[in-house]
Amino acid sequence: MQPGQARLTRPGRVASRRPFLGIVIVALGTLGVPFDSAVNVAFPHIIRAFGLPISAIQWVVIAYTLTYAALMLVFGRIGDMVGYRRIFLIGCGWSAIAFVACATAPTFAWLLAARVMQGIGAAAALSCGPALATSLYPESERTRILGVYTMIFGLGGAFGPIVAGQLVQLWDWQAVFWFRAPIALMAFALAWTLPAGERHGPARFDAPGSVLLVVAVTSLLLTLNQLQHLDRTVWGFILLGLLTVAGAVGFVLREGRVAQPIIDLRYFHDRDFALVNAAHVALNIAGFSIMLLVPFYLDRVVGLSIPVVGLMLAAGPAGVMVAGPVAGRVADWIAPRRIALVGTVLLTLAQLLIGSAGRDPLILPLVSVMFLHGFGLGLFQVAYFDIATATIPRRDRGVAGSLVMMTRTIGVVTGATVLMLLFQSLRGAALDAGLPETEAFLRGFRGAFWMAATLPALAGCAGLLCGWARRGPRPGALPPTC
Repeated sequence: MQPGQARLTRPGRVASRRPFLGIVIVALGTLGVPFDSAVNVAFPHIIRAFGLPISAIQWVVIAYTLTYAALMLVFGRIGDMVGYRRIFLIGCGWSAIAFVACATAPTFAWLLAARVMQGIGAAAALSCGPALATSLYPESERTRILGVYTMIFGLGGAFGPIVAGQLVQLWDWQAVFWFRAPIALMAFALAWTLPAGERHGPARFDAPGSVLLVVAVTSLLLTLNQLQHLDRTVWGFILLGLLTVAGAVGFVLREGRVAQPIIDLRYFHDRDFALVNAAHVALNIAGFSIMLLVPFYLDRVVGLSIPVVGLMLAAGPAGVMVAGPVAGRVADWIAPRRIALVGTVLLTLAQLLIGSAGRDPLILPLVSVMFLHGFGLGLFQVAYFDIATATIPRRDRGVAGSLVMMTRTIGVVTGATVLMLLFQSLRGAALDAGLPETEAFLRGFRGAFWMAATLPALAGCAGLLCGWARRGPRPGALPPTC
């Protein structure tokens, strides 16, 4: 098969005699990552504990997300070389140590260093989690298992803030790390029972390419962070932007020359494959608007209590959780690109409806729309998982799964920066025009949601132009290049 062409997979043999138990083990090792939504609840307590300004809390997020986003593809490639179980075990064991290091941090600098450790563990576990899960079942079950894997993320995202609200109240901010340590440790102990996984012959690891990739992704995320500080200085933004370009260009040139690259960039010559990757970034930029802006809306405009806000915020991840197995089932008779189109439509509609919320919203309809928002995002992610793992050869499934998680993270980090800047700009303009605080807030809130809605809408339109709605190849294969 040539890169850029669709690969039709064949059913394989079950790799494990107890595949369901294997999925439970993979879920335990994976849940530590979406459970990190619990840390957001502890932000005020962390600030008070270390005597920090509010702005410093962003580094608790950056130190973690930047690390695992930069290392994801690297660990995925290593997993393809040495076996997925080995890297997954490293991720679970390392994460358990990192959670303890975070919980016992005596200083803020220690906490940031421990968060970097946590990012390393998350990258190892996430990079090989999808490949390990799909290896437990026949290839014909791949999409259904990827739907279950997506459900795991929704489950962790939904319950993280709810659990954290109770734990932080009882045991302070350290509890959001302590409760995950035994889960990771249990996954580490049980993962030894999983099949070792395939090794695909001798391979040479592209160390220079991995360094260039880490530099490119790290500097990209730091460049996005600098957008918040352009009013103070632009030099940091310019220098980091140049480093991003240099790292990206160097990585592309390097991967085009080596025989065994981190990821074969020729797959992106297929415009459908390139589009679905770009669309995943775009949908996650828009998708993060709920977790970023809705908490402020429910608190400042609607005036709900923190426990109620936490329960309402669980609606989006709950939608992702339900969409995972649904998409996995319907993929038996609906092509993944069509499922992806439905996801873009639902997310666009939900963005517009949430952006239309006023001073006194009806709570049940609002929660329903937030659920729809997550459901659309979940449908798209399962379809993207399926397309990526069907296009990239099975021997590189660690890279395929890592690519999905990396584009998701880049979208979330970009959304956190760009959407907040957009909201603040529109709100500030409204205040300058003499509008009251609540009206100015709603002006920024609506504008951010409505403008973010253009991203999934554009992704859906591009998919239509590429023929994603037409009857095409069997599920799991891409249509001809548009």
